[in-house]
Amino acid sequence: QVQLVESGGGLVQAGGSLRLSCAASGSPFSINAMGWYRQAPGKQRELVAAIASFGETRYSDSVKGRFIISRDNDKHTVYLQMNSLKPEDTAVYYCKRFSGSYYQTTPHDSWGQGTQVTVSS
Repeated sequence: QVQLVESGGGLVQAGGSLRLSCAASGSPFSINAMGWYRQAPGKQRELVAAIASFGETRYSDSVKGRFIISRDNDKHTVYLQMNSLKPEDTAVYYCKRFSGSYYQTTPHDSWGQGTQVTVSS
């Protein structure tokens, strides 16, 4: 059974940076796409960034140029480097392991418990 544990959230001022980490237990890891989603109060969960098993990435328009997703297959960890943070980035951030090698949602995907990111103005 896959377990995903996020860390790195917290409170930061606008313009600051945070790096989120998601450690995955259970194999495999390298053959799965990974992603970061976020959910703000009263809003639907949305995709922030995703990385395929072979390294191709995808970003939402709202974070493009500010956030960077990366993965370390040896450490079974995916990262989200968040720069130039804005108050509208405030949300609970969730890690997701896609069941396949590409970032296509299926019922077999796995989720972490989430980590809070709060950006003050």
